[in-house]
Amino acid sequence: MKQQLPQTDSIEALARFWDVHDLTEFEDELEEVVEPVFVRDTAVTIHLLPEEAKAIKKIASSQGVPAADLIYRWVQERLQTV
Repeated sequence: MKQQLPQTDSIEALARFWDVHDLTEFEDELEEVVEPVFVRDTAVTIHLLPEEAKAIKKIASSQGVPAADLIYRWVQERLQTV
């Protein structure tokens, strides 16, 4: 009996499925998708002085988070006040 493609959004479940299956097993079920499947976040570039970037990295490191996560948290906090 042929197995069905999983109907899930779980990355973990899909990874387990494709760890034991080959795409060629499902060629007759595949269809071309012309629109984007995943919507990417919008990236914003900011320019900092070297000492500003160093200070942010130091604060982030002391909190055990990546600098980008710290900046994101700061932006979210500020947006909640407007």
